[in-house]
Amino acid sequence: MGFFKRVHKVVSYIPEGRVMSYGDIADFINEPGKAKFVGFAMKFCPNEYPWHRVVKKDGRPTMGDMQAMILRKEGITFNEMGCVDMDKYKVHPTEMHLIMEASGEE
Repeated sequence: MGFFKRVHKVVSYIPEGRVMSYGDIADFINEPGKAKFVGFAMKFCPNEYPWHRVVKKDGRPTMGDMQAMILRKEGITFNEMGCVDMDKYKVHPTEMHLIMEASGEE
């Protein structure tokens, strides 16, 4: 499976009210150090996938107010710097493996 498809597949499993960073996704698909490539892949992410759940490693949304608004609707809160609390909302790799396994994907 190609890089873009692997990125999009992971994004499709990020649960509502949770986020992953570009680097988290790169690490998860065994492509460490390729956060920028994940960002490029996200430009081609199908609209029906939860693209808004991918943020920078510090929790900053990359797509502006629209992304922040959608995340807020999902119950995610932001700190005074406009960042998601990654300790609270981040999907960790072990958890993502369990999510994907439960759906028969891994």
